[in-house]
Amino acid sequence: MSRIDKKLEKMRQNRLDWFIEDLKIIADRYNIEYRQPGISHVTFRFPDKQKLTVTAHKPIKPIYIKQFIDILDEQGGENEAS
Repeated sequence: MSRIDKKLEKMRQNRLDWFIEDLKIIADRYNIEYRQPGISHVTFRFPDKQKLTVTAHKPIKPIYIKQFIDILDEQGGENEAS
């Protein structure tokens, strides 16, 4: 299990105290596009065209972590980088 997979598993178990950089790392691993036009929000675009806008305040609210993980799980890992 890679370091990024371990981080994702920790997110599943505890949705508190995560930062936007953590979501960006996981997004890179699973080929999820993201953009941050300003400093307050980041928009993640999943391959099935779903999008999630997350406020970049520290730490991220647990509801955004839950939504990110839920959408990632819907993807079924098909987009995982090789």
